[in-house]
Amino acid sequence: MQLPATIEGFVQAQNEGDSTGFAHYFTADATVSDEGHTYAGRAAIRDWIQQATDKYHMHTNPVAYQQAGASAILTAEVTGTFPGSPAVLQYHLELDEALISSLRITG
Repeated sequence: MQLPATIEGFVQAQNEGDSTGFAHYFTADATVSDEGHTYAGRAAIRDWIQQATDKYHMHTNPVAYQQAGASAILTAEVTGTFPGSPAVLQYHLELDEALISSLRITG
């Protein structure tokens, strides 16, 4: 499956545990909503993904991608040390040019 460069890089950074690189795929004022919490700005997003990676040792494998205009959904199988692994999650993305302005993760 061919993913846009931003999405490919975002997944690769997450899989490599590169929280700083991961955060650079987001706009400066981006938001992430996951497990009932919202994180705003690159620093908060970097800290969130680093904590999640340290806790769950996640690996993301994209299985589907749909985009319509600036809205996209990435469906991925995520494995790790969390209850229910592996899980199929949907990453609801809003894009601003080549960066992510909003991410909401659902399962």
